[in-house]
Amino acid sequence: MSNAIKRGVAVYSYSGEYGKTMNLEDCFKDIHDMGATGIEILANSHIDSYPELSDEYVEKWQYLCDKYQIEPAEYGHWVDTRLYKDRDIDLEEAREMLINDFKIANKLGFKILRTKMGVINGELAPVENWREIIKSVLPEAEKYDVIMCPEIHLTTVLADQFVQDYVDFIEETGTKHFGLNIDLSVFQNRLDVPGVIVFNPDSKHSLPEEIIPLLPYVKCIHAKFNKMDDDFNELTIPYPEILTILKEHGWEGYLLSEYEGAHKEIEGYVSQELRKHHIMMKRILGH
Repeated sequence: MSNAIKRGVAVYSYSGEYGKTMNLEDCFKDIHDMGATGIEILANSHIDSYPELSDEYVEKWQYLCDKYQIEPAEYGHWVDTRLYKDRDIDLEEAREMLINDFKIANKLGFKILRTKMGVINGELAPVENWREIIKSVLPEAEKYDVIMCPEIHLTTVLADQFVQDYVDFIEETGTKHFGLNIDLSVFQNRLDVPGVIVFNPDSKHSLPEEIIPLLPYVKCIHAKFNKMDDDFNELTIPYPEILTILKEHGWEGYLLSEYEGAHKEIEGYVSQELRKHHIMMKRILGH
């Protein structure tokens, strides 16, 4: 069963070096070298001409995927509802943003989208009209064969009502083009590790078993990590428990390593941490 769980990397992990000491091909090469097979990009950070998509970029992208045997795993984009200071964007503007990203993702070979919407509180609940926005583009999502997945991320916990609202929306509409991306930061249960960035010392956390009823809706997982030790243990998130649950329940999809720790600006540091992270995941998964 664990062979159905695949390992990839979010290029966001390299943000301290990207555009300085590393380019897109360097990231592909590093991901391939550590034995991962999937990649996540952020549209506005890793597509030079975004929100346009040039033929040159498509050609380069396809070349890199073929050369390094890397699969497009997840495409990160935003519905920037607060683009303007004095108003939220309207439904048609939101539709235009989403459909443009559907087209780009489709051309680049992505089927899973990490679709972020504007938030309205400290728990990262989405804008109140998110149902209207998402429902309005479901026919286009089907046309371009993509699945929109809002990210469930610290300071959210899995028991928050809007997470259940997402599930209810999927059940009520019967759509196959909306799902969940769970960021493992929701399980972060240690805030006292030296060198780990703590955004909110009062943050709650979810228990690993709380993910079980959500698994049918989870299309991708951000394998967030903050600090690895030299014995290949992540020090802030209970990885053995979480990955064991995924294995035992037959979850299929990508675990995308997303490094959130310090020292991103040190050349080679992130690459080293990513390798430790993948050794840990391989051990737990039995790969």
